[in-house]
Amino acid sequence: METNKYLNDISEIKNMMNRSSRFISLSGLSGVLAGVYSLIGAWMAYKTIYSDSSDLGSYKNLVVSESSIKRLFAIAIIVILLSIATGISLSIKKAKKENENIWDASSKRLLINFAIPLATGGFFILFLIEKEIYGFVAPLTLIFYGLACVNASKYTLGDVRYLGITLIIIGLISSYFIGYGLLFWALGFGVCHIFYGFKLYLKHDKN
Repeated sequence: METNKYLNDISEIKNMMNRSSRFISLSGLSGVLAGVYSLIGAWMAYKTIYSDSSDLGSYKNLVVSESSIKRLFAIAIIVILLSIATGISLSIKKAKKENENIWDASSKRLLINFAIPLATGGFFILFLIEKEIYGFVAPLTLIFYGLACVNASKYTLGDVRYLGITLIIIGLISSYFIGYGLLFWALGFGVCHIFYGFKLYLKHDKN
């Protein structure tokens, strides 16, 4: 009896330490929805880029007119804003349900460590677009987003680290198969987000 009480106390202390050092209100369902948004965005991007070709790998036939680029930016911004809004709203809902503070030291550390690699990659990708080097845009978005996930994972749920590593690997493979970037982009941001988001949901949200 005393042993069980001791183990329960240890478990409670461990949970308290995790809550104070990690942002655990991250919603798995938001990851699933972000993946769905990404797949829809990838389909819209496909219709924009390959409007004159039915071959996903026909890189030489890419339509990169100014209007196409503007539309791609609009699609990307909409997907990002929807994903952020969904993530924030569902995380707030989860935090309230668990009587947790959504904005504390752990969430600030999470945001900072996530933003540094992401902002670095974002500026680098913008420079490549300015130079009209489009082939590495999809691989680099996967790689830098994966690095951001890995860097931030020590301040949130551990599965985020594995999502990041998976995206980095997909990004590296994508950098070899130039011309299939959109396919890898959909696999990484779409399918992987849905898979890991659903995994997080079953593990942390369902109960």
